Amino acid sequence: MPSYLHPLAFLLGLEGAALLRTQAGDLGDAAYVEQRIAEIRSLVTDPDLTRRAGTTAGHTTTEEGYARWAEHYDSDDNPLIAVEEPLVRRILSALPPGGRALDAACGTGRHAAFLAGLGHEVVGVDTSPEMLARARAKLPDAGFHQADLHDLPAGPESFDVVICALALTHQPALGPALAEFARVVRPGGHVVLSDIHPLLLYLGGVPTVSGRDGVRAMPAGRFLASDYITAIHEAGLEILSCHEPRCGKVPGGHGGPLAQERCPEAAAAAYEDTPALIIWHLRRPPAPRAAAAQEPPT
Repeated sequence: MPSYLHPLAFLLGLEGAALLRTQAGDLGDAAYVEQRIAEIRSLVTDPDLTRRAGTTAGHTTTEEGYARWAEHYDSDDNPLIAVEEPLVRRILSALPPGGRALDAACGTGRHAAFLAGLGHEVVGVDTSPEMLARARAKLPDAGFHQADLHDLPAGPESFDVVICALALTHQPALGPALAEFARVVRPGGHVVLSDIHPLLLYLGGVPTVSGRDGVRAMPAGRFLASDYITAIHEAGLEILSCHEPRCGKVPGGHGGPLAQERCPEAAAAAYEDTPALIIWHLRRPPAPRAAAAQEPPT
């Protein structure tokens, strides 16, 4: 179903999220609540906001979306990446160096480049030829291929490390991709996943692109932690750790320029303590050791 985007609705949603947090006892006192209510009155009576028209956001495929996004993806100030990279890189840095690594849905190759710097032989796959072109420019000696996550161009047990960053939300289901990761990683090998947190998606964090045909949203599944756990176990992988880093403070504040102009405190209440990402460190269980031959009793 297409989304109807309206600036006043967005601002009122932020105010509502802030008020719900006060009802839960997370923040604010009577004066804070009255401030939110006064701000809502100001918003709904402001002719500049009430006269603004909304926009219907259509849908686009990930291939079309990332074709538009590729040119400026690396230069965008993406707060999700700022939260994600330090934690993911800490996990990757603790793994044994010098193996074979697969960057699944590699995008412009930001994690592929980091893995190469750790001494890994890197292979990357993505469905977007435009993003792959950026990755090849960063790592001309790595192997990059256009492929889907549910049909990886690799044999069984080909990699010591598999990473898939900010991509599984675009999948209609988690199971096929997780099964592929389990197939291509070696016994004892590691799988690292990161993705936008479903709570942030419910606050409007769905990836969108803009063009002559207006704003269009890419697929964004609201996968819960239980959905991941089910798919992980069905794929035969084991969970080593799970992290849900929060949005925290960001330069310039949350919600964009309009929110910062009209309701910065409500925007902070809505986003700062909300989980931004869900990050998993998984492992394919090591192959069982052969039982030692028992000596016959004397």
